[in-house]
Amino acid sequence: MMTLFRKSVILAHRYLGIALSLLFIVWFASGITMMYAGGMPRLVPDERLERLAPLDLSAVRLTAAEAAEKADVDTGQTLLLTVMDRPAYRVNGTTVFADSGELLEEIDATRAASVASRFMNVPTSSITLLGTITEPDQWTIGQSRQMPLYRFQIDDPARTQVYVSAWLAEVTMVTSRRSRTLAWLGTIPHWFYFSALRANQPLWYKIVVWTSGLGVVLALLGLILGVTQYRWSRPRGASGIPYSGWMRWHYVTGVVFGVFTLTWVFSGLLSMEPFGWATQPGLQIPRDAFTGGAVDLARFPVMDPAKWEQIMAGREAIKEVEFLRIHDEPYYGVRTARVLTEPWRRERLHQPYNVAGRLQGNRVFVHADSLAVRQAPFSAESIVARMAEAVPTVPVIESELLQEYDSYFYSRGRQLPLPILRVKFADADKTWVYVDPEVSQVVARIHRMDRVERWIYNGLHSLDFSFWYNRRPLWDIVVLTLMLGGLASSTIGLYLGIRRLRRGARELAGSLSPSSAPAYTRST
Repeated sequence: MMTLFRKSVILAHRYLGIALSLLFIVWFASGITMMYAGGMPRLVPDERLERLAPLDLSAVRLTAAEAAEKADVDTGQTLLLTVMDRPAYRVNGTTVFADSGELLEEIDATRAASVASRFMNVPTSSITLLGTITEPDQWTIGQSRQMPLYRFQIDDPARTQVYVSAWLAEVTMVTSRRSRTLAWLGTIPHWFYFSALRANQPLWYKIVVWTSGLGVVLALLGLILGVTQYRWSRPRGASGIPYSGWMRWHYVTGVVFGVFTLTWVFSGLLSMEPFGWATQPGLQIPRDAFTGGAVDLARFPVMDPAKWEQIMAGREAIKEVEFLRIHDEPYYGVRTARVLTEPWRRERLHQPYNVAGRLQGNRVFVHADSLAVRQAPFSAESIVARMAEAVPTVPVIESELLQEYDSYFYSRGRQLPLPILRVKFADADKTWVYVDPEVSQVVARIHRMDRVERWIYNGLHSLDFSFWYNRRPLWDIVVLTLMLGGLASSTIGLYLGIRRLRRGARELAGSLSPSSAPAYTRST
């Protein structure tokens, strides 16, 4: 029985390895690339803000309420910014020019080229239209609401491509030859982020789940063979490894790095949340708990340029203004220019829960009635009181204003805001809510299974444990060693699999050749 079991495991591992070893090589190699290259190309908010033209308040003639009336849409997010060198309100995605009240219509390619020219600070003569995008391509998945997009090629050494929304008259995506190449070497093959496949989300999900599931089986079979094939009883001085040559190296690397390979592919599988194992909704905190209701744009008068010059004295130029309601009071959320000292890079390319917070040192809050700049964050007591009032049936068991990150709200590059208010609730899912007190907004909501998945995925997949995650290059040395070991084992496995297939093909060809056919004589 034991012999049959071992033979079955050997055959299953061999042929499953032949099928999946190339995929493992791609996963390991692309994972190494992603450690340093980040994810897919994207236009990050800071870069957009840096390139946005300063706001000319002297040209503003309409109030936000008048702009919303002309837009004739449900009031949602309302911004005041510069569009095509003119101040404009953007009300729930509809753009109304603040100097005349006219609506922005869909722009043509010529005007879109001017938008790209201003954004990139290059002459229009160095811009070439590559086409109009009406369906998401490889770099604009998730931007269907901004369609159509004009795609331009910039004549620069970086081979930059710029996407301009015809409805927003704004750049929504920028890619370079380097960012595109790194994406093709990293995120795209690692997550199967091929546009044709991502367009069919259910199919993409099934392929990722099934391939990673089979990868778990392959790694587990390899570990079983590492134990069962070892010669535990052997003559003195004899090796316990029953293989030689490349097979011996495959055995050694498989035993040494096999546990990491198993936990890595298993955590990758669980990140897809198969069977909905971690999809509990958790405690929902109504947004109105912090705002007090919808924004009343009538409480925002036309912005007086002279007064705002005094308010912003000593600060950078205003780039964008958001109209907010915080704790029942109207506030201008003012964003100023921010010079980028280094490229922004998303630290965790996947996590089991959304973290919406982002450090914004270029943001100022001004009360709409008094025009006083808010100097302090909202108090923890007022935030907790509003949350308790919003969900009166679920008691708050703990609240703490964190001055440093914890194990679930953290950033190696310190890109998330601090301090952060953490509030724990006594609901069935044991939800923790993280609130940015500067603007009194929920930035993360993490329930019990999210915390479990954080350790199973981010812990096992990225090894981002606090005792070394923030200690470079210790983390890099450990992770690279494990990744290279898994890559070596997979590469040797692929070589052995190809050699096995060639030998099998030769044997099959030999058995089918005429010279190998048995000779027959006719009896009389």
